[in-house]
Amino acid sequence: MEDVVKFIFGISGNVIALFLFLSPVPTFWRIVKRRSTEDFSGVPYSMALLNCLLAAWYGLPFVSPNNIPVSTVNGAGAAIEVVYVIIFLAFASSQRTRLRMLVLASAAAAVFAALALVSMLALQGERRKLLCGIAATVCSICMYGSPLSIMRLVVKTKSVEYMPFLLSLAVFLSGTSWLVYGLLGRDPFVVIPSAGGSFLGAVQLILYAIYRNSSGKASAAAADEDMEMMASNTKQDSNKVKVAHEADGGAGKEDRLV
Repeated sequence: MEDVVKFIFGISGNVIALFLFLSPVPTFWRIVKRRSTEDFSGVPYSMALLNCLLAAWYGLPFVSPNNIPVSTVNGAGAAIEVVYVIIFLAFASSQRTRLRMLVLASAAAAVFAALALVSMLALQGERRKLLCGIAATVCSICMYGSPLSIMRLVVKTKSVEYMPFLLSLAVFLSGTSWLVYGLLGRDPFVVIPSAGGSFLGAVQLILYAIYRNSSGKASAAAADEDMEMMASNTKQDSNKVKVAHEADGGAGKEDRLV
């Protein structure tokens, strides 16, 4: 019976996680339509690619027995992230942006390849599972920076404009599903990152309940600073107003951003 319940939560975790992987589709549709990445950051997608690769590897039977659902969903996630990276490279707004994305994606692939080779050639059994589990867990924890930046922005702006309810709910449900899955399987490398995701999802829902009717606004500068760090990569359009003023000696006029 326990195995059946574990399987059910694994399937539900797969479905919800797939929704999360597909959530940036509107952003990339905008990139394709405008043929430019504009000011979007490619860092979250490179990090997500590495995270999916490590988690998918950890879930394989010769690394971690009885964890196939972990491998399937993260394998699908890795394929989706590869598509995002290719689109980002194709429509990079500048050569510098393209080069930086290429370096990040190459670094992610190199780290994964090194871990896979070491785990297969130098380690066996529990030692292999331990190395791969720690690597996947550390990478997942590092990715928590994105939700934290979103929550910080919500508190500063007193607005949930950049934290969609359905996305926050999906984060909570996905984390909770995998948390139960990990507990039933007695796997700390699934439990630890899933518990973090479930907790952050719950906090986001609480913040949504607090600020959903708030009309508070932060300054444009503060919003721009925080939006660069968001996983959803939604970009606040800065309003530009041309202000003319005369300098001493007839130096003319200059524009400035407000």
